[in-house]
Amino acid sequence: MQNSVGEFIKERREALNMSLKKLGDACGISDSELLKIESGQRKTPNWTTLCRIARVAGFHPFELMLKAGYINEADINPSFKLKNLNRLSIQDLDLIQSVIDAQVEKNAKKLANTTVFRMGELFCGPGGLAWGATNAHIENSEYRIVHAWANDYDRDTCNTYTKNICPDNPNSVFCEDVHTLNIEKLGDIDAFSFGFPCNDFSVVGEQKGFDGTFGPLYTYGIKVLKRYQPLWFLAENVGGIQSANEGGAFAKIKEDMIACGYRIYPNLYKFEEYGIPQARHRVIIVGIRNDLPFEFKIPSPAPYAKVDNSCKTAIEIPPIPENAANNERTRMSEQVVKRLEFIKPGQNAFTADLPKELQLNIKGARISQIYKRLDPDKPAYTVTGSGGGGTHIYHWSDPRALTNRERARLQTFQDDYVFEGSKESVRRQIGMAVPCRGAQIIYEAILRTFAQIEYESVEANIEE
Repeated sequence: MQNSVGEFIKERREALNMSLKKLGDACGISDSELLKIESGQRKTPNWTTLCRIARVAGFHPFELMLKAGYINEADINPSFKLKNLNRLSIQDLDLIQSVIDAQVEKNAKKLANTTVFRMGELFCGPGGLAWGATNAHIENSEYRIVHAWANDYDRDTCNTYTKNICPDNPNSVFCEDVHTLNIEKLGDIDAFSFGFPCNDFSVVGEQKGFDGTFGPLYTYGIKVLKRYQPLWFLAENVGGIQSANEGGAFAKIKEDMIACGYRIYPNLYKFEEYGIPQARHRVIIVGIRNDLPFEFKIPSPAPYAKVDNSCKTAIEIPPIPENAANNERTRMSEQVVKRLEFIKPGQNAFTADLPKELQLNIKGARISQIYKRLDPDKPAYTVTGSGGGGTHIYHWSDPRALTNRERARLQTFQDDYVFEGSKESVRRQIGMAVPCRGAQIIYEAILRTFAQIEYESVEANIEE
């Protein structure tokens, strides 16, 4: 079996008795970057980096280009071989650049002309990601994302998704257990999103990681990547995934994504920094197929620094229409109402000065969100999809739990986005969703990447 370009370089480096640092210093690249290339993590190294390595390690540059898959033998004009390119003068580098650029352009031309991306989804939820994708708009209006198909196992969730995302194409939503889903029937796509279930990775409660029921479900997303090879993908999970299985789960997930033929760009997004009225932290991995010349950059939160994302503004401006769906109030006992009257905005059942008869008799861990009232001047704390008494998110001035419509506003769903099912089912759907407008920001960055439109960006806070 032919060695990868990384193995090829490693063999030469060791034969020359050079350390990673020595070769890296001679090439003008970091030893950590060189290690990524040699280990195969950087499956398609930048071709100029390969030229530098070729110069120092004594390769003919075309050897590395062939190994990396940038060119094949048919692309090399025999006359080029007669010009002794191993000397790698400036003129030689220009010549190599023209060869490589031509090949990359040839490989990517058809794909780069794609402006409408058909998106498939696994674990689609009620449509937070889908709304963000289909409402993503950039300076070049030809670039957009359209719904192709989606899957979830819960009937209410699927009904909500269908009603709001694809009412004219209900058969494109496959409501069934992913374990028995026939992936072959889903259909070709250009883009893929999957917010694989996060229960076993969440920092709230017991972290089971891969040992839990939900942990291994990401592998079905991997199957879709292998089968359909979309141009790009977006995967979403909770921040706790980074520490699950002592970090091994996240490393394995990233490794499997890279092995499917993608460059990945993981980042922990703090949505409150992007103008979302809720402190919600999610790991999102964007992947771009290796044969495409695009590099994704993490969108900067700076444009949203002056946005009023207080929960009070989000819930009250504009007022929720009287006839808005999913706006029923939760019935609460007299004791709960009295307890809330003693809890000030931003306090919870343990930090408030409660009379003895209203205090909670809870041993062990005291979750800070139990009967926690919102601080009206700050983003809300994280909207969750489950939990018993005291976990419904509580109004800053009225002694009551928020309605589902108010919770939906904190998730940036529009008021005409109607959720199907019982009140508890709707609560679960809203809590499990990705904030619509947060997703929209990331999808717009992806579209700008493919349209080659510059946008303000920041360094990733997670290593690939």
